[in-house]
Amino acid sequence: MKKTSYKRTGLRGAAAALIVTGAVLLASCGQAKAKADESSAQAASENASKAEDQKTEHAGAGEKSPEADKEKGDCREVDVVLDWYPNAIHCFLYNAIEKGYYEAKGLKVNVRFPANDNDGLALVAAGKAAFSLYYQQDVIQAVANQNIGIKSVGAVCQTPLNIILSLKDKGIRRPSDLAGKTVGYGGTALSEAMVRALMRSDGADPDSVTLQNVGFDLMSAMTTGQVDATIGCLVNHEVPQLEEEGFELSYFPLTDYGMPNFYELCLLTNQEMIEKEPEVVQAFLDASKQGFEDFQKDPEGSLRILLEHQNAENFPLSPTVEAKSAATLLPLMEQEGKPFLSQTEACWQDNIDWMYQQGLIERKPAVEDVMQNFKN
Repeated sequence: MKKTSYKRTGLRGAAAALIVTGAVLLASCGQAKAKADESSAQAASENASKAEDQKTEHAGAGEKSPEADKEKGDCREVDVVLDWYPNAIHCFLYNAIEKGYYEAKGLKVNVRFPANDNDGLALVAAGKAAFSLYYQQDVIQAVANQNIGIKSVGAVCQTPLNIILSLKDKGIRRPSDLAGKTVGYGGTALSEAMVRALMRSDGADPDSVTLQNVGFDLMSAMTTGQVDATIGCLVNHEVPQLEEEGFELSYFPLTDYGMPNFYELCLLTNQEMIEKEPEVVQAFLDASKQGFEDFQKDPEGSLRILLEHQNAENFPLSPTVEAKSAATLLPLMEQEGKPFLSQTEACWQDNIDWMYQQGLIERKPAVEDVMQNFKN
């Protein structure tokens, strides 16, 4: 696997070709198929019998082709933009596609990979995709600072996966151990604020740590000694990956030291979908929950489905890493009293308050402007 984090990182090279920009797949599809088709760079090679259903794929942004308006089918075609390439956290999605749960709800779901960091926000806000997976703090920032009309309709992971990660021999066990050390990060103001808040919470001087922007190279910067620790690596991915490569690690979660709990990935849609097509949103949520139930009941089978849908060229998956990732994720994606895709106003308010205190947002948006709950 590539030695790079999949959280909040841009894609390189050929990856930009993986998303069909300007395509809006919210048209009706024809007769339901046994399996929903995965939207990918290989879509052009699908047989001619499917071509009629795909006529809207190259329509302009926000538009349907005339042919689409004439379609008389049972399914609604929708795009979902991932946060990154397929990995274990997406098992629920691929289960629901492969087993026909979306189709049974009247949806034909196309998976798209982001070509740019903010596609999960931008494409949904522009109406070029119905749904996306993206990060809670970024949603708050986009709504507060840019008034973007997007909302979370469900939390994919109930707790953070982001950690402070270091090699074990560095002796970093808590934020105060970072004093006099260099922490690598992806260059975001959010990561800077997090590190400083962690240091203050542990009674250490925030100015005693050096922050070094290492871009995409969080893991390699750490393993080669360029930095002493990193923020932005994920406990379910980088940890098992580096351990598989033979590294001994030390890490601690951000919420142990003053950070409010936050959701790691939220399911987003736009205000127009919520107002005009709430039944489509509800259907997507219901089928996604079915996919997650199968992930819980049969992790091995779910991972086999995931591996069939991996993007081997850009993000090849290690079966053992993904198995360890699944074992980490499952108890975090649903917890006691917190069903999969549930979210609370309190969690959103806590993070709005924290981000405002840190100077990351210009105003405090109302909770109802950043999230909306549907029927569980």
